[in-house]
Amino acid sequence: MKLISWNVNGLRAVMGKGFMESFNALDADVFCLQETKLQEGQIEMDLPGYHQYWNYAEKKGYSGTALFTKEEPLNVTYGIGVEQHDHEGRVITAEYPDYFLVTVYVPNAQRELTRLSYRMEWEADFLKYIQSLEEKKPVIYCGDLNVAHQEIDLKNAKSNRGNAGFTDEEREAFGRVLDAGHIDTFRYFYPDLEGAYSWWSYMFHAREKNAGWRIDYFIVSESLKNRLKDAKIHSDIQGSDHCPVELDIE
Repeated sequence: MKLISWNVNGLRAVMGKGFMESFNALDADVFCLQETKLQEGQIEMDLPGYHQYWNYAEKKGYSGTALFTKEEPLNVTYGIGVEQHDHEGRVITAEYPDYFLVTVYVPNAQRELTRLSYRMEWEADFLKYIQSLEEKKPVIYCGDLNVAHQEIDLKNAKSNRGNAGFTDEEREAFGRVLDAGHIDTFRYFYPDLEGAYSWWSYMFHAREKNAGWRIDYFIVSESLKNRLKDAKIHSDIQGSDHCPVELDIE
């Protein structure tokens, strides 16, 4: 089974930059999108063979997630059941017979770290949410997690230390996720691979220079470890400032 996650940074914009060609070429069983920046009715997606689920932010042109799946889920829910977090369209959860799949767009701590304290509340509540799902069955969650965990996960670690996405607080929160019995699937397969990034700034020709960050992930419950087959970063696929990431699982 092939799963794809992609922060498209505006789905309508990326539709004009080859999205459907990439979508068809990847031919995933499940496609998870973040930062769709849509309201209901602003786009019609013709995706034969896929069931579509959308979560929209109340604020126009902001955030938002989508999930396209060949297998119809048993159940689909939106948000994490915490009032302060569920207005920005950040989470969709699909329940399948033997696992939950969650697509998530984690809040950015913002410049000057104006949203870092909120981000820390989110981290604690989201981990609780994932653990509540795991009481029923294993979890796969994916998306733009807005954190580079280790220095290997970004090009310029020293100069970015303390910036949004590479604060000690965010990195430690990600460490707590792993300590709670979860696997960062890309590092599971490629623990020492350098230069593997999923996001590049639009400034300073960052993508041409591969001066990027790995902030898009597939995280799985430890109990799924033996079903993992491979993880990939499709850095050749253009259209967004992020590229798609992939998980192959039995």
